[in-house]
Amino acid sequence: MKRALKLGAAALLTVASLNASAALPISDPQGRELPSLSPMLEQVNAAVVNIATFSNQQVYNPLLSDPFFRRFFNIPDEQAQPRQQRRQASAGSGVIVDKNQGTIITNYHVIKGADEIQVQLLDGRTFQAELIGADPEVDIAVLKIKADKLTALPLADSDRLKVGDFVVAIGNPFGLGQTITTGVVSALGRTGLGIEGFENFIQTDASINPGNSGGALVNLNGELVGINTAIIAPGGGNVGIGFAIPVNMMRNVADQILDVGEVTRGQIGVAIQDLTPELQQAFDIDNGQQGVLVTDVMKDSEAEKAGLKAGDLILEVNGKLTPNSGQLRHRIAFAGVGETVKLTLIRDGKRMDIDVKVGKSATLTSDVRLHKLLDGVTFANSPDGRGVVIAELDPQSTAAAAGLRSNDVILSVNRQRVDSMDDLNQVLARVDDKLLLQVRRGNGVFYLVLR
Repeated sequence: MKRALKLGAAALLTVASLNASAALPISDPQGRELPSLSPMLEQVNAAVVNIATFSNQQVYNPLLSDPFFRRFFNIPDEQAQPRQQRRQASAGSGVIVDKNQGTIITNYHVIKGADEIQVQLLDGRTFQAELIGADPEVDIAVLKIKADKLTALPLADSDRLKVGDFVVAIGNPFGLGQTITTGVVSALGRTGLGIEGFENFIQTDASINPGNSGGALVNLNGELVGINTAIIAPGGGNVGIGFAIPVNMMRNVADQILDVGEVTRGQIGVAIQDLTPELQQAFDIDNGQQGVLVTDVMKDSEAEKAGLKAGDLILEVNGKLTPNSGQLRHRIAFAGVGETVKLTLIRDGKRMDIDVKVGKSATLTSDVRLHKLLDGVTFANSPDGRGVVIAELDPQSTAAAAGLRSNDVILSVNRQRVDSMDDLNQVLARVDDKLLLQVRRGNGVFYLVLR
């Protein structure tokens, strides 16, 4: 059993010592005591690392990558294969969360497509890192290094964060080296930004720039509250709107990767929609009432078994508000599969509670390598139960070069029918060097060879 990121007595003792050191004042040249973050940062800086990634990028002819173009001009598939390679490097940040195991958390987009990952510590030591697993939809990756004398950050409870709390961002912006910026929590529960598949961001005005991704957002006690991930930068630079993944969300993902090697998320089987003023009037809902409208209940789903109906307005999950669909999706997804959650809702003007069992999501969310020819492809079960959908596709991957596109549906592999992710895994386990894919795109179906 791999070690998970649980808070134990040692972590709590570390927090206590950090609380004490962070409160120590310093003096100016005249002997006057001044507040400073320096004592706290001396304890936590060594836990934030610089990450350098290296990848060999294959260069393709975009026209030859289109199977219809090759078929029209009778061009062999072999000519669509890469003709040259280009080595690329990028930089980011990471956070040590377990000093004994050498466990490091960073963003998935920092190490995505990397052939080599190097971690540099604050003391100058450099180590090769192993990718243990990743969750592209949350943008979290778990790395490990073999090293001693490491420093790890204690994990806070991000559910206790409040708007206005002071925070410190630590990272490696623009490859300059470790840099500290300060600010406050500007907002909580930010969703609908289109940055990740699952969003529940901490918004902060602490300066976050390219290279800060994967770095630490800490509170004044020196506890990790978030993983710095993204910024809104209309002019290309920081404008004081940065986003971090809450540490509780990160811990949920990392624990699953470390414990079982993959990530599963919950679902209850409903289609949902944000409430608009027009829908409020149509459903006779009080003005100002927040919630998420159920638009459909899937047949034989846990929601149907529990008695949910289209037109229900979901207000809370386990007593926590769900003012928009992003929040509801997050709270269900990160509830334990098999657990029962209490939904508070309004139906026909009456407030009620309904207990619903959380089922397993149909989406493949872990960064599991299915087949070497499908590296860079993330799949999900098709909603209609026929085939698997390409949910995410690296444009530099072999699959993209062969002509696959996002939202293509794989119906069969090597003439064996594929209806689900389980089917795909079973078929690919018996395949080595070549894949014959039956692909549905729009209203058309065609075959494609990957080699």
